[in-house]
Amino acid sequence: MRLVIVSNRLPVNIATDEKGFRFEPSAGGLASGLSAFVEGARKARKGPSEITWIGWPGTTANNKEQIRSEVLERFNAHCVFLSTREVDTFYKGFCNKTIWPLFHYFPAYASYLKENWEQYIHVNEVFCNTVLEVVQPGDLIWVHDYHLMLLPAMIRKMQPDATIGFFLHIPFPAFDVFRMMPSQWRRRILEGMYGADLIGFHTHDYRSYFLHSSLRISGINNHMGDVVWNGRQVKVDSFPMGIDYRKFHSAPKDAGVAREKRNIRKNTGRIKLVLSIDRQDYSKGILNRLKGYEHFLETNPRWRNKVSLMLIVVPSRIGVDQYQSLKTRIDELVGRINGRFGRLSWTPVFYQYRSLSFHELLALYNTCDVALVTPLRDGMNLVAKEYIASRTNMKGVLVLSEMAGAVDELSEAIIINPNNIEEIGESIALALETPTAEQARCLRSMQKRTSTYTVFRWAEDFLTALAGVKQQQQDMMSRTLDEGLTGKLKQAMRKAGWRTLFLDYDGTLRLFANSPAEARPGKKLLSLLERLSSAERTDVVLISGRNRQPLDQWFGKLPVHLIAEHGLFIREKGLKWRLLKHVRRSWKRKLLPVMKEYIDKLPGSFVEEKEYSLVFHFRKSEMESAKHRIRELNRHLLNVMTNMDVQVVPGNKTLEVRNAGVDKGMAALHWLEEPQGKPHFILAAGDDTTDEDMFRALPSDAWTIKVGLGPSHASHTVDGPEKMVELLEELASEIKSP
Repeated sequence: MRLVIVSNRLPVNIATDEKGFRFEPSAGGLASGLSAFVEGARKARKGPSEITWIGWPGTTANNKEQIRSEVLERFNAHCVFLSTREVDTFYKGFCNKTIWPLFHYFPAYASYLKENWEQYIHVNEVFCNTVLEVVQPGDLIWVHDYHLMLLPAMIRKMQPDATIGFFLHIPFPAFDVFRMMPSQWRRRILEGMYGADLIGFHTHDYRSYFLHSSLRISGINNHMGDVVWNGRQVKVDSFPMGIDYRKFHSAPKDAGVAREKRNIRKNTGRIKLVLSIDRQDYSKGILNRLKGYEHFLETNPRWRNKVSLMLIVVPSRIGVDQYQSLKTRIDELVGRINGRFGRLSWTPVFYQYRSLSFHELLALYNTCDVALVTPLRDGMNLVAKEYIASRTNMKGVLVLSEMAGAVDELSEAIIINPNNIEEIGESIALALETPTAEQARCLRSMQKRTSTYTVFRWAEDFLTALAGVKQQQQDMMSRTLDEGLTGKLKQAMRKAGWRTLFLDYDGTLRLFANSPAEARPGKKLLSLLERLSSAERTDVVLISGRNRQPLDQWFGKLPVHLIAEHGLFIREKGLKWRLLKHVRRSWKRKLLPVMKEYIDKLPGSFVEEKEYSLVFHFRKSEMESAKHRIRELNRHLLNVMTNMDVQVVPGNKTLEVRNAGVDKGMAALHWLEEPQGKPHFILAAGDDTTDEDMFRALPSDAWTIKVGLGPSHASHTVDGPEKMVELLEELASEIKSP
């Protein structure tokens, strides 16, 4: 099994000068994290048999073929070359001026230029062409990050059976923020990501926001993170990215790190050090951090001359207006703090605007007493984990933003709101005054967690989940009524001495409507049912949860049998309705007010009162609110229902209360006990939980069909009502009418 990693940047960057070009490691958490995984997998000789990489080498140089050949030979990587214009409009344009600010909750910084969006599509197509050139049968394709959100669907279109994973390394925003993007763009981005088999995020919140946007924008429902898109199962889950813990935990012993630590102490003396290291980015909260430090010095004069802030700002995205403005404001704020509080013998802020070597970085991690990691919004933030891993002396305090994805795993840190300047200042004082024993206790807990869920575990979990999704897809495909199975079904039906077809209506023979009254069948469906039910030796039983009245009104003139309210009422063709089981309905007086109470609490909901049951409908409600209200309603009903012989049955955006012991399975068995004896051919089709009783009750040789993908006791599946009707049309053509 070969793994093909696809990302905007390769793990190596090509730097060019008058002498030619040289290779440099790419900066950033994605490149370093994945590089660690690739190197670790190769050394351990486990996981994928081969790992190759596709990405942009960071240059628009002319000697492309030479670079391409050398990168492939030395790094087993494939270059995607972009022109200067493509870099400007795709990377600097749409990626950094539209997606980045919007996904990090800076909508005022976002621009929506059509040219940039079109270039984003084009560059994703360029990557797709390279992937198709490189990929081989059986490869796992792992696409990374916001630059390539359209790529999974593009690959899927060309290679429908490909195994594709996608991971987003930045936050996915809440629906109210995401929908600020033009409607066609946001829909295309969601559909692009759904080209993958597995979609991964760092946190449960980002996963939830994505699923919520999918529901509101594309109408995609999910069950525990599993969705069906274009007839294919897709899993959406969270995988918090880790670090190469051993690398950071063992590095303080390195001679180069020790030398850098001596240099730091030579320049700073024995004062306490607070570390701030970040890329030059407005989402990192550097200005708020400096203001918080200034507030700390204002309100804690006893710490003046005793502590300094080590401020490292790594250059990033040169040429973007907001970033250049940020650099100017950082310079001014550092100057103000040093000018206001500094002395000849003490510098409050040591400020450097440059990249660091690994030895320099680890020396800072291992020397600084406090780390300020306070982004305004961040996907994960590996700096926090790297600092924790580097504290081998079991001293040190992490101050962490509640807006960073890492906060879920590092709960022993001092958690702060990065927008609150006073809170940042107070957290610095608290960190400096934390007792040594408490520092050690917190570090032990966080190190244990960080050392367990490493970057290797993260990648292994993702790839294992991806393999699991593909296996589930294969299992479902084996149940899907393809051409071969449909042929066997037709053959069984033709040979049968008698045929009985149990057909649910809503969600099975037609799509759900917003209200029960809008679900009237069309002429085409009525004609189909008439042909089927008029055929020789054939019984068609419409087995529905609906009242008797609409079933009579819609299907009463057809030679079909009818079952209403999930099996409580039956009507053989040509006869009158009769009650299959005598039950009470006095309980409705007690439960109806409870259900009506929740109509006001959940806009768009309503209660349908049937003769012997009550149904709470919430199809038109906002789904995020509905989840909580339905859970609450369910608990309320269960409390009131004590000593009542009734049950609560969840359906497709419904919650139904009905008499216990009444279900479609009971009704189906009654039908099979009719005088003609057990029919030679039984087919049953349904779409939701109420139909599962029928599937379980029927003989093992029955053809049971779940309409729509998902867990079921049915032996086979079809994608939706349209496919089910197509199947019935084929069956109708196989049997004779009198």
